[in-house]
Formats: sequence, C-alpha cells, structure tokens
Amino acid sequence: MKAVVYKKYGSPDVLEFTVIEKPTPKDNEVLVKVHATTVTIGDTIMRSFKLPNISGWQKFMGRLFLGWSSPKRPILGMELAGEIASVGKRVTRFKPGDLIFASTVAENFGGYAEYKCLPANGVIALKPANLTCEQAAALPGAAMTALRCLGKGKIQRGQKILIYGASGAVGTYAVQIASRYLGADVTGVCSGANLELVKSLGATQVIDYTRQDFTTSGETYDVVFDAVGKLDRAQGKKPLKPGGVYLNVHADSGNGEKLADLLRVKELVEAGKVSPVIDRVYLFEQIITAHRYVEQGHKKGNVVITVE
Repeated sequence: MKAVVYKKYGSPDVLEFTVIEKPTPKDNEVLVKVHATTVTIGDTIMRSFKLPNISGWQKFMGRLFLGWSSPKRPILGMELAGEIASVGKRVTRFKPGDLIFASTVAENFGGYAEYKCLPANGVIALKPANLTCEQAAALPGAAMTALRCLGKGKIQRGQKILIYGASGAVGTYAVQIASRYLGADVTGVCSGANLELVKSLGATQVIDYTRQDFTTSGETYDVVFDAVGKLDRAQGKKPLKPGGVYLNVHADSGNGEKLADLLRVKELVEAGKVSPVIDRVYLFEQIITAHRYVEQGHKKGNVVITVE
C-alpha cells in the first residue's frame, strides 16, 4: 500500500512517498481503508521537531516520545475517516462497509497511508450521517480538544467567553461549541480577514488582533480560552472577571482522548450545532504542499487530504 513516511526531522521535503506492506487486523482490530486524513499544526511540529514554548525538560521528554535521533513513528496523520475493509474475529462493534472516523493519536498515528489498523474499542465511531469522509476526518483532533478544554471552564449559559485564535482548527470548533451548545456569549479574536467567518460560527463580537488589544477594551470575561497557545499567561488573564477561568490549549487539553468525547462530537454535528471549517483540500500526492501551507500558520479551520 502507499504511505507517506519521514525518516528524519526537518522541512516538508523530508516526507517521502513509499510502498509498505498492507496491515492485517488482529482479533480485536478493524482494518480501515483511509479515505481522508488531515494536516494539522501537530503534524508539522512532529515532522520538524520545532516544539513551541516549552522548557528544556519538556523538549527532552518530547525527544523520548517522538524519537531521539529519528522518528519512532514514521507515518504521521492524527485523524482519519474511511471505510471498514475487514474486522478481526472478536470484533462485533463494526462490520465491513461501515463508514467511520477516528483518532490515531493513541495508535502511533498513521493516517498518511491507504490502510490503518485500529482497535475496535478505540477512539473510533461511525461517521456522522450528515458529513462526507473529507469533512469527518477534520473532526476528531480539534473538535475533541475544544470540547475537553471548554469543559474545564465549567461554562454556564449566558456567561461571557473570549476565544483567542478563533479562526484556527480548535478555535472554530470552540466558538461553535461555546455559543451553540453551551449557550455562552462568545467574543472571537482573529485576524481581520477571518472576522466574518468567526461571526458566522456564532460569535456575537469579533476583535481583529492586528488592530485592537482585547486586554485594553474594558470588557471582562468569565472565561478566556487561548485556542492557539500563543498568549502570555498574564496577558490572557488580564480581562478575566474575579473568579474567572483562563484556559490554554496546550495546558488544558490533557487527560487523553476518549471515545465518549468523539461520540459527543458526533451528536453535536448530527444535531447541527457543530460543523467542520475546511480551508483547503489536497490530494494525497500534494501532502508536501499541504504541510508547507499549514506551517505558514494562516489556515482557517482545517486542511484535509483525500487519500483514496
């Protein structure tokens, strides 16, 4: 089968197209024919090993996880959507032909390939009925991250929340979840080019960070969520109300991905409260170009790769 691998850290040019053996599912696994995957900021960070805003100790631990001198997990791709091609003999949850979407984070990644084996009890579910595979592939990582982070804010209906980086992958989901599901009054912070997009997702107020400093507006918020992890902590906490909660996507998205979160995302999508924002769709053969684009840091929502 075709796959894209990287054998060393570096620019997008370290990505190589190759042919590897098609995997065979174990008794408790399903074999997925991958229809679509994504290129995320996380993929570009792992590929380049340019870890953002971390200490030397954290960088050391990152090397241990990713691979000291070369990548331990040579096939990137943290989320995917596709079709069940076959199932192991103990699998009852899925059957061949089912259309699914899944996270591969706990399964050594692997979305950049024509096939991927996943545990049937992993973070995998039937695809939302109202989405294509290309759209569904963009859900697991960023949507679950937004859901987990906002959950730590214990947001109540009518509370005011500011989302910094509201036009990114996590931000676009956070705006929708906070406004349409949690009933919050959302202020989104993004560049001027994306103001209308963020408004369309449910923000009642939008701020162009290139023209206005949100910390000096006089407005205060119950929750401030930095969805891109670029704010100084003191700056992010400045406009909080007394007792308000500051959330950072890097610090508050832990505790691992759970199937329950993926199923909740599916429910929200099928209820019409959340939908993926797709910036660009690239062919599998264009994945190096896609990495170059995402690495620029200006994408709106998600960048999808069609594998089939």
